[in-house]
Amino acid sequence: MERRVIKIGTRKSKLAMWQANYVADMLDAAGFQPQLVPIETKGDKIQHVALSKIGSKGVFTEELESMLRRGQIDVAVHSAKDLQSKLPDGFKVLSFCERESPDDVIVSDKEIDLNDPKLILGTSSTRRIAMLKHYYPHITTVDVRGNLQTRLEKMKSGIMDGLVLAYAGVRRMNYDDLVKYWFDTERFIPPVGQGSVAIEIHENLPVETASRIKMATNHPLTEKVLLAERAFLRRMDGGCSIPVFGHAEMESDGQIILKGGIASLDGKELIQRTMYGSDPEELGTSLADEILQSGGKKVLEDIKSAMS
Repeated sequence: MERRVIKIGTRKSKLAMWQANYVADMLDAAGFQPQLVPIETKGDKIQHVALSKIGSKGVFTEELESMLRRGQIDVAVHSAKDLQSKLPDGFKVLSFCERESPDDVIVSDKEIDLNDPKLILGTSSTRRIAMLKHYYPHITTVDVRGNLQTRLEKMKSGIMDGLVLAYAGVRRMNYDDLVKYWFDTERFIPPVGQGSVAIEIHENLPVETASRIKMATNHPLTEKVLLAERAFLRRMDGGCSIPVFGHAEMESDGQIILKGGIASLDGKELIQRTMYGSDPEELGTSLADEILQSGGKKVLEDIKSAMS
């Protein structure tokens, strides 16, 4: 029987291509014929401007969604953390692949002391900047954009002492030997979706094909906790430029524990709560409501005002 071709849309960076090949291998094993379709997104093309200045909605996904809508690709592969909280009409996340460790780490070619008053760390994430300002106010941060290899070259040029990155990307690119510090996820909570690869589709993909792709690629446990995180992000109205964070795990009794919060841009205010529940959507929404009612609404309004 002839194998159905599945065109996989992806960004062109080495890490994005790793993710696309990871999905392609699963589809190949399930009897499909995967084909990669690499493109550059707005977020890839504009490297000299901070993400918060470009705008957070669809900066890494918009072009891929346009191709999905036109039927030029069948699926789009993203880092789950890059997906906006509210997808456009007609789109949905079909699968969440098994999650890698969601931790943030510092990579460097020298030893790192977080108590060093002269320490300079590179990151383009408003969440990481706000959290570093909150927990380590003496640390200087510099904005650094580009793919992982480009950022490492900037670090090696001496502009900064180290980079704050997602461990998942570091491991997938085989840079484990550069990890000098692991942040504690109990207080340095990761962004929603970090560590998982997500597969997005448009409603024009045949239902039977979508079902087979989901069966081959989706990790039910990861899906359940990420649905809670994404429900939280959606209610918080957070995007790449808002320092909102949320991380869920499954407890041994089947309950989901969700930790989340928001930080002010200067790091002075950090509102964080923990909640348990069994229904992912309800849990995420409830935690967001709790944070918004505990001062988060004012913090969110101040952030949006500052950014506009």
